[in-house]
Amino acid sequence: MTAPRVILGIAGASGAALGLSVARQLRALGAEVDLVVSPAAERTLQAECGADALQWLGAMATRTHSVRDIGASIASGSVPVAGMIVAPCSMRSLAAIAHGLDDNLLTRAAGVQLKERRRLVLLPREAPLTLAHLRNMTAVAEMGAILLPPVPAFYLLPVSVQDITDQIAARAIDLLGVAKPIALQWSDDEPGLAERVVGDL
Repeated sequence: MTAPRVILGIAGASGAALGLSVARQLRALGAEVDLVVSPAAERTLQAECGADALQWLGAMATRTHSVRDIGASIASGSVPVAGMIVAPCSMRSLAAIAHGLDDNLLTRAAGVQLKERRRLVLLPREAPLTLAHLRNMTAVAEMGAILLPPVPAFYLLPVSVQDITDQIAARAIDLLGVAKPIALQWSDDEPGLAERVVGDL
């Protein structure tokens, strides 16, 4: 069976650890990862995850593309991929995707997923939200994108920030439908507890 090929975009919003977790879990599933990181995200990765975060992220990727390389393979709908996750998704990138600007490789690749009717999962990270943010979210949802705000699943009783981060990242991957579900699931047999459907990644 051919390994799924997934595009991972990391934009400049806070929450860079979400992108790291998505990359790690995709690689654990055997997926090919096409990585594109915005300049603002490079700064956020260093500030929030440490000086070596970008290097570690690159090691997890199958292919790394410059955000300025509009001629990269993932800029074309003729290149088959399983979908794209933007984790986190800044309000700037959200606005560009919502209005079809395609002004860098991250937003272009996202636009390609929409036009090809492939899955695009966005993790918008901002609070509070302005009317502009809400309208842009509505626009991308109407075009077919899936919005997954990085909200903790408190009912799973997480014990660390890493637990929260990994669960949100796993949910994003599950929404692509490229493998069996990997996120913790609610168990109605024992309220407040969860069943792990796969081993630790």
